[in-house]
Amino acid sequence: MNKLFSIFFCFAAISLFSQKKWNVNFYNEKTGNEISIFADNNEEMPMSSKFTFQLDNLNSTAANEFTVVIPEKAKRFLITKLSPKNPAKSNQFTYTNMTNFGDVTLKDFDQDYIYSLPFETGKTQLVYQGYNGKFSHQKINALDFNLKTGEKIFAAREGKVVEVVDHNTSSCANISCAKFNNNIVIMHSDGSFADYAHLKYKGAAVKIGDVVEKGQLIGFSGNTGFSNGPHLHFSVYLNRIDGKRDYISTKFKTSTSEGELLQEGKTYTKNY
Repeated sequence: MNKLFSIFFCFAAISLFSQKKWNVNFYNEKTGNEISIFADNNEEMPMSSKFTFQLDNLNSTAANEFTVVIPEKAKRFLITKLSPKNPAKSNQFTYTNMTNFGDVTLKDFDQDYIYSLPFETGKTQLVYQGYNGKFSHQKINALDFNLKTGEKIFAAREGKVVEVVDHNTSSCANISCAKFNNNIVIMHSDGSFADYAHLKYKGAAVKIGDVVEKGQLIGFSGNTGFSNGPHLHFSVYLNRIDGKRDYISTKFKTSTSEGELLQEGKTYTKNY
């Protein structure tokens, strides 16, 4: 007589680099001798998860270590199916996973896109920290515009708002204050993300799920988080599963060019 097919299930989620708890749920269902593992992604963007399985007397439809991209708003998204190698023996499995937002498998992006300056038409602003800056941009392609607290911020590129934080009031010139960053994250059509950071308290003019147009008002500048004074931090990146980001250098339309890389220490005028 065959032994009862038994499965021991253990799940451990590893939270990456961020205090935010993403709204992604993983669960399993048993049908006969087969176990299916599903995910519900309640976020407005794709989510990526790297799984590591330990299997005893089980076959998996996926490798024991693999990364899966779960589409935005997906329900009952199949991660893998497990079935017994020998139904006459008991079985067990455990797994851990790391989860991060976006499609971490992306390698390509729109390198030719021309961004709009993220401040008000008619204004001239200084880029006081540029790519690979010495203060907080070491090995990072990011820009700091010297916007004062309360000045308007406009979307540099169209996309969907996928994260909004604007409840913080604290700041300091130390990485320990990064947890107090107020920011807006917008996902672009090529899967890249733009981060608009250091907004003032209650400084967001958009909400998660909003689709914004290029040049649309999205918020107001401030001095929150890892900051040594009021300004707008702007960066574009692709996410990786381990929490690292591949930062992208971006060209902007200015009063003197249809598309140029902005330089630290120079001022730029928006005349459109």
